[in-house]
Amino acid sequence: MANAHPSQAHPDDTRLEKDFSHNGPNGNASGYDDGSGDPLTRLRTAGSVNISPEMFEKLYLSPENRVKGELRKTFGNPTPIALVGFLLSLTPLSCDLMGWRGAGGSGAASTGAFWLAFAATLIPWFNAYGAYVTDPALAATQMGNPGNPAGLQVPAFNSSFGFFLIFMGLICFVFLICSLRTNIVFFVIFLTLVCAFGCLAGAYFNLALTYENAMNTAAATRASKLLVAGGAFAFITSLAGWYIFVAIMLASLDFPLQIPVGDLSTMIKGASERQKSKV
Repeated sequence: MANAHPSQAHPDDTRLEKDFSHNGPNGNASGYDDGSGDPLTRLRTAGSVNISPEMFEKLYLSPENRVKGELRKTFGNPTPIALVGFLLSLTPLSCDLMGWRGAGGSGAASTGAFWLAFAATLIPWFNAYGAYVTDPALAATQMGNPGNPAGLQVPAFNSSFGFFLIFMGLICFVFLICSLRTNIVFFVIFLTLVCAFGCLAGAYFNLALTYENAMNTAAATRASKLLVAGGAFAFITSLAGWYIFVAIMLASLDFPLQIPVGDLSTMIKGASERQKSKV
């Protein structure tokens, strides 16, 4: 076992969880080469664990960075928790949108808390679409009960809901740009999410046109096709998400089988790297 490099000692006990400042040729702190080629190289140092930049990116879905404290050692890697919550919501929703096994209802029955706003809009108890019913005759049929289904056929509701999906797509587009510094799988996740939200927004806008003019059958056809297309893109997102979830879990446990995620952290140089190259 290689001894810790003298410069790695931290007398003030303010230690780094992952120290990349003294990387040797193999990505480990003292330059020790064990010949194994294993990206997860661990050395007994002054309280630090050294891993390669590629492994760090796979575990935490971000380029390498210096983190003070031992929070991750205490609580573990939180990334899989958020990821699996996302997948357990999106996967059944994508199947619903594609109408598999007769499913439908825009996923109101299976949308989880990850998209609570999306689910709440379609759940009658919240009366999101019922609030758009302004006709007293239609409102009277509910006798005060929330969630008047007639609201789903009001053009204003469908147009308003379309804008919600557009801006969900916008934030995913920002994540898409940022993912160019992470890995290929993460890039595919956000690329397909942008496409999915775009299709769903188009579907609701076309539904608004359909309910505004019942004779507009072309808009109804487009809405149906866009809904299925959005579900297909979301299903691809789910597949990529399950793939990277498995990759993270295997890497977290130092499993002998590792699956690639397509590291992109070295493809686009960071601002600090560019600054160093100018010096």
